[in-house]
Amino acid sequence: MEDEDLPPSLSPLAPRPGAIYSGAMTSQTHDRLLIVDFGSQVTQLIARRLRELNVYCEIHPYQNVDAAFLRAMAPKAVILSGGPDSVTREGSPRAPQELFEMGLPVLGICYGQQTMMTQLGGRVESGHGTAEFGRAYVTPSEAKLDILEGWFAEGREQVWMSHGDHVAEIAPGFEVFGTSPGAPFAITADPKRHFYAVQFHPEVHHTPNGALLYENFVKLAGFKGDWTMGAYREEAIERIREQVGDRRVICGLSGGVDSSVTAILLHEAIGDQLTCVFVDHGLLRKNEAQEVVSMFRDNYNIQLIHADESALFLGELEGVSDPEQKRKTIGRLFIDVFQKHADSIEGAEFLAQGTLYPDVIESVSFSGGPSVTIKSHHNVGGLPEKMGLKLVEPLRELFKDEVRALGRELGLPQSFIGRHPFPGPGLAIRCPGEITAEKLAILREADAVYIDQIRKHGLYDEIWQAFVAILPVRTVGVMGDGRTYDYACALRAVTSVDGMTADYYPFSHDFLGETATRIINEVRGINRVTYDVTSKPPGTIEWE
Repeated sequence: MEDEDLPPSLSPLAPRPGAIYSGAMTSQTHDRLLIVDFGSQVTQLIARRLRELNVYCEIHPYQNVDAAFLRAMAPKAVILSGGPDSVTREGSPRAPQELFEMGLPVLGICYGQQTMMTQLGGRVESGHGTAEFGRAYVTPSEAKLDILEGWFAEGREQVWMSHGDHVAEIAPGFEVFGTSPGAPFAITADPKRHFYAVQFHPEVHHTPNGALLYENFVKLAGFKGDWTMGAYREEAIERIREQVGDRRVICGLSGGVDSSVTAILLHEAIGDQLTCVFVDHGLLRKNEAQEVVSMFRDNYNIQLIHADESALFLGELEGVSDPEQKRKTIGRLFIDVFQKHADSIEGAEFLAQGTLYPDVIESVSFSGGPSVTIKSHHNVGGLPEKMGLKLVEPLRELFKDEVRALGRELGLPQSFIGRHPFPGPGLAIRCPGEITAEKLAILREADAVYIDQIRKHGLYDEIWQAFVAILPVRTVGVMGDGRTYDYACALRAVTSVDGMTADYYPFSHDFLGETATRIINEVRGINRVTYDVTSKPPGTIEWE
């Protein structure tokens, strides 16, 4: 599915030093950049910026990175991320000292700068009124620095700061190339050794020229920029064939971007050895099941089991209003149904999942332990162990935008590639309170009108996710000369980069008025329309 709710997750997939270089994670044909993660909330953004430059990179928690790891991975350059700790605290995280003896270009960011300075002979202090949080401006020194090419065209650069500690004394061999009011050593470097360090976060949107700094860094490190989806497609197909051989694979298909790209990539690699199982739980959007089945059977000739189990799911959900119980019920039934149909596929030895790279990262905290459960729409619970299946995860190196690019490479229709995320439990969590066939029918029609409005106004691609929630209340209304007593609904539309944070989309009042009129006129059962203007946090994107 396309959200985090269904079904229960697999055990966390912790990075395994040495194991990932067997070909399961990365191709040996690409130059690799290592990002050492010290726990920053925006470390993933570093990787995204580098991938946009066609540079292959991997994120690994700092304590997984030692001398043996560095030799095995053989990175061409290293970036040290930010983090929440203080280098002044005894026992705080450090980079392996061997890293600074390998002759590699190294870029330290925020905490990464501070540990670099500390480990190479400088000094970091806490407090003293030099903390900076939010927008700041860096002014340059007179000396020129290669990674700052194109910076300071207007005399200073806007950056985003988030630090309480500050560098009080730079390490021997380093010079100062930029300062800010709270960071006298905002940009430092030892150009001879290709060591660079910045106190701010160039990866975030609020450092407008941050991408240019990364581009300059990978250029001086000698990266060829050969990480493209065309190349990835060929390499992934080769790896799938090598892993699977002549054996059979089952793929859980939801119709969302991740599972669709996974299925089509697998079909291109192994053809009729693949069977997809599409579990229709009766909680999909209008005409969605038919669209998914038609696309895969008619356009790709993929073997597909359409498991229409809507009666089973809706029967089990009758009378259930607690959100958590809904999720658990749907998750349990999904696993049972999937296993029932998968058992009918003779000789299957592999289960394909649409696990993405953020899921791998999020399964391990920077301290090395489990932090966030892998988003459960990327797996089918404990089925691999229960059924004795091996996993095939051809997208586990990719971010969401890269999956969409791969989908274009594979010829998926843009209507599928550009689809908004859809939750695993489907309309169940857009129907607060008890779920009934009547409410689901009303919700499907209202959602179809809303999405049609968004498309007609050319707004679909500007929005991360949009949907209607039917509210568990009835309201009095007047239509014609009669009194109505029908449901209220809430429209939801958000903008986001990765779904971790989100803000409501600023529709015009004209759009909202027009949409409300259409829904009330065209959807029997709704007489009141509201618009949800809650951001995430404090709210969530979905209603349940």
